[in-house]
Amino acid sequence: MNKQRLVKTFTELVQVASVSREEGKFVQLLSDKLTTLGLTVTEDDSMKTTKLGSNNLIAKYTGNLAKEPIFFSCHVDTVEPGEGIEVIEKNDILYSKGETILAADNKAGIAILLEMIETILENNIETGPIELVFSPGEEIGLIGAAALDMALFDSKFGYVFDNSGPAGNGIVASPFLYMFDIDVTGKAAHAGLEPEKGISAFSIAQTALEGIPFGRLDEHTTSNIGKMSGGAGINVVMEHLMIQGEVRSISDEKARDFLTTLEQSFKHATDLHGGDFTLSVDQKATGFHLADDSDPVRIAKAATAKIGRIFAPEISGGGSDANIFNAQGKPTLNLSIGYEEIHTVNEYIPIAEMLKSVELALAIVNEMPDSASSSGSVK
Repeated sequence: MNKQRLVKTFTELVQVASVSREEGKFVQLLSDKLTTLGLTVTEDDSMKTTKLGSNNLIAKYTGNLAKEPIFFSCHVDTVEPGEGIEVIEKNDILYSKGETILAADNKAGIAILLEMIETILENNIETGPIELVFSPGEEIGLIGAAALDMALFDSKFGYVFDNSGPAGNGIVASPFLYMFDIDVTGKAAHAGLEPEKGISAFSIAQTALEGIPFGRLDEHTTSNIGKMSGGAGINVVMEHLMIQGEVRSISDEKARDFLTTLEQSFKHATDLHGGDFTLSVDQKATGFHLADDSDPVRIAKAATAKIGRIFAPEISGGGSDANIFNAQGKPTLNLSIGYEEIHTVNEYIPIAEMLKSVELALAIVNEMPDSASSSGSVK
């Protein structure tokens, strides 16, 4: 590994903006870098449907050993403010100048994977096949990965490098996520002269939500109402109210039970007050829970031990492209790479954690079993 090269690569990557839906210029830079390293680089045609700034990018390193292939993945888009990033190094920690994000989420992961390949090539390290998958639109709903044809790469399982905390931690479970819109309809009337002739959409919602729990429902389930909008004027009985929220849980059954209770409560409220409502639900992420003996976890444990750390499993309240890969039948573990305070101008990442992550990626590659056509197979 080369610390100076790693920092230089990361700095170059973050200087090319790739805010969600504007990933094209950055993906071209990444494609050129991967091609220069000798990898076979292809793109899908997902832009036609996603309307993002780039397609998904797949790069393949053949290797020279008869081992099962392994894939690593990062997303290429960032949140705002993500333009004009300047990297400041202080005490071996990388920060932005303070006016933008740092974009370690997820360009530190990309720099780590590039350094892994550079290290393999520079030191003539023998490996099996390695596949790299780079997706756009992750920050706005895992859009790129959701549109990816999983048949474009061969690995049966893999790793996303997109989690906070020290190298050696990994998300083994992530929730099912449902977002909901409730459109409440009452009847307008003059609030001062004849309120009795109106049906308040607010009163309907007030009654419906009175017994509904929000916040942390249990250790692995949360619910929230994030937006409410409606009303034509302060002297008019509210005719329309839009409520937007979410529920997420490691248990799909618990998430669905919450939505059923929510619907029943609004039905009761409209029966009481009059009016009507519609509940629209959009599943944004499919949860997963990897077993201790699953291939990604088993190999990550062994690899983490090889780099002098102990694998620390985590259960997350958020989602990542790992949710998509798992839902599509490719068991995937989301590994920590050291960044902290992401999505803020205070974002930072210790260089030591980036180097440890390169070491971990190399150890994972080394732990891969012989291919099925050789003496072993992935279970």
